[in-house]
Amino acid sequence: MIVAAHQPNFLPWLGYFDKMRKADMFITVDHVQMERQSFQNRTRIKTAEGARWITVPVVQSSRDERVADKRVDNSREGRFRWGRKMALTLKYAYQSAPHYAEYAPALTEILEGRWDLLADLNHRLIDFCRDALKIATPMRRSSEMKIAGTRSEMVLDMCRQVGAKAYLSGAGASKGYLDVAAFERAGIEVLWQDFPHPRYEQRPPASPFIEKLSVLDLLFNRGPESAELFAGRASGSPAAPAGKPEVPA
Repeated sequence: MIVAAHQPNFLPWLGYFDKMRKADMFITVDHVQMERQSFQNRTRIKTAEGARWITVPVVQSSRDERVADKRVDNSREGRFRWGRKMALTLKYAYQSAPHYAEYAPALTEILEGRWDLLADLNHRLIDFCRDALKIATPMRRSSEMKIAGTRSEMVLDMCRQVGAKAYLSGAGASKGYLDVAAFERAGIEVLWQDFPHPRYEQRPPASPFIEKLSVLDLLFNRGPESAELFAGRASGSPAAPAGKPEVPA
C-alpha cells in the first residue's frame, strides 16, 4: 500500500491531488503546528493582472496552535463576510471561463457556509475538488490517530500505523529531512513524486501560462475534461524510488 500525506491546504494546486491520486491512502496532517503565511489558509488564482492570493482570515492566538484547532475569523466586516467576498473575487476572475458556471453554485455555497474551524472548511473543499477530478483514494486525518515523533519520525510512525509498504513524498522540502535509511530499515520504500504540470488554455488566453495555481483554475477552464487531463498526468508509475533518477509519471 502506498501512503501519501500533506497538511489540509486551502483549495490546493494540482500537485496536491496528483499525490492523492497516486496513493492508496492519503493522510491529512492536521495534528501539527499551524504555520503563518502558509497554504493552509490561502491559495493563488489567475486574474487579468496575473496571479493573486486569496486568503481565509484566521484568528491569531498561540503560535503553538495545531492545524486542526485553527479557527476562522468570522468577525471581520460583518458576519461571514469573507466568504461572500471571496466568492465574488472568484466570479470576477473566472466568470468568462467556459466552465465557471458549472462549479460556482456549489463552491459559493461552501464558502458562504458557517465554518468555525479552518481544517473543516479545507476538508470540505478538498472533497469538492477531488470529486470533480474523480479521485476516490481513502483519506484519514492525523489528528484522529496517535502519531509520535516529529518530521521524519512522525511520517514513519504514520506509515507504520496504517501498514504502508511505500511512502509517496513530495519532491520539495521533505527531501531535506526524510531519513530514507530509517524507512528502509522499517521495510517501507520512499518514493519521490514526479508531476509534470499540465498545460491548458487559461483565461485570459493572451497572457502567459501560470503554474501552481489553485485546482479551481483547471476546473473553471476545462470543466469535466479536467479529470481526464489530470489523470493523463497522474497515470503510470507513481514516482521515482528514493536515490534513483526520477522518471516522468
